[in-house]
Amino acid sequence: MVRGPLRAGSPLRTPRAAAAAGIIFSVLLITALVLLRISVPAHAAEPGAWLTNARRRATVALALNLIPFAGIAFLWFVGVVRDRIGEREDRFFATVFLGSGLLFVGMLFVGAAVAGGLIASQSPPGPPIGGILLLGRHVSVLLLNVYAMRMAAVFTLTTVTIARHTRIVARWLTITGLASALVLLVAAGTVPWVELLFPAWILALSIDILVRGSRASAGGNPAGRPDAPPPA
Repeated sequence: MVRGPLRAGSPLRTPRAAAAAGIIFSVLLITALVLLRISVPAHAAEPGAWLTNARRRATVALALNLIPFAGIAFLWFVGVVRDRIGEREDRFFATVFLGSGLLFVGMLFVGAAVAGGLIASQSPPGPPIGGILLLGRHVSVLLLNVYAMRMAAVFTLTTVTIARHTRIVARWLTITGLASALVLLVAAGTVPWVELLFPAWILALSIDILVRGSRASAGGNPAGRPDAPPPA
């Protein structure tokens, strides 16, 4: 008996649950950023005075613990977007898209780690170390609200460019994404709450991808992509 060539394995398919990764990322990051904003004073006379409040310390600790899970969900979301693009992915935009996404997650993690380490080093009974805490606070704020958000703006611009050429999302999402990216590039770190634009746009984009993927699957496109061939 002559057998055909053996296959090492079947190709991987994007799990349907991954489509919700962007929603999970958005909810976690929005929650973390809001908790940090309402718990840590923007301009405190004493940099570590708020650390004597046990409730604020617990709220900040919760927010920082949410960030790693948000970053993990974001990486899944990046994979979902690349799966939607499919064979039409351009090397240049794919490099900028992936690079800015990885830099965003890296800065998010480093900023949260710096903030968490400084808070953990301050013992509640003793007085806060003002100079060290002030330096660490500036570093974490710059990483989270300035550099990470500007990488988020680059990520959004690249996603908008890819979406406009491949038509994988609704037109209104490309327009709002472009506006959000420009605002983040100019106002990140200077205007309070502006950093919420990025996860809010990702939330809208994820819902659109999830809805379009469900419609495509119902219509006979199992991959949920515009370029996926019909089933045999």
